[in-house]
Amino acid sequence: MSGRAMLRLASLALLTAAGPVAAQGWQCRAPRSLPRSEAAPRPPAEPVRRVPTGGYVLSLSWSPEYCRTRTNSARDALQCSAGRIGDFGFVLHGLWPQGQGRAPWPQYCRPVKPVPPADLREQICRTPSVGLLNHEWAKHGSCMTARPGAYFRASAVLFDALEFPDMDRLSRKAPTAGTVRAAFAQANPGLPESAVRLKLNRRGWLTEVRLCLGLRFRPTACAAPPLPSTTKVKIWRGG
Repeated sequence: MSGRAMLRLASLALLTAAGPVAAQGWQCRAPRSLPRSEAAPRPPAEPVRRVPTGGYVLSLSWSPEYCRTRTNSARDALQCSAGRIGDFGFVLHGLWPQGQGRAPWPQYCRPVKPVPPADLREQICRTPSVGLLNHEWAKHGSCMTARPGAYFRASAVLFDALEFPDMDRLSRKAPTAGTVRAAFAQANPGLPESAVRLKLNRRGWLTEVRLCLGLRFRPTACAAPPLPSTTKVKIWRGG
């Protein structure tokens, strides 16, 4: 898909969706200089997979839980350490093309160069990791377009359109998988609960929310079965 076509579809998905359009209001300021951008190599165990795309997943990482054990991690300094560039709630993990039906997803579709500094700076407050941005472009974006800027702008359009539930309040109400999915659906008219998937770690703490999208970037029911609605969800608030 061309970069322009992808952006048109992402924008159209927003224009035809009901409800407000706003990004999460946590503070972030892009630094004057960023770590060096280096192309992410394809791991030997990860095959090149050029297969048809059947839809997309917009993956959102819950930063307080991610940073819980990474406050001294040099790799995660922009997001988690004392030198971080902002206070984050949900951050954008990535926009991932999916396979058709039960087919595997496309990945590492073409050789890539490092993400240009201008694209990094534009995206760093959504995805506060230069290494992760290069990884997402190499593994996922390379299967959607030939230009990293177009890939990141499409994901930014979708991410910036989201309204996020009050996770602090939600965390204090003994949340379940069902109530978290419902909170996202209520905050985003046009987003059905069936399009929301949760990822928990082994201890039951929320790590990610994944939104399933069709080929035209409109919300659609996820193919994978959801967590049972009564599953208890723990939400780390930070601190």
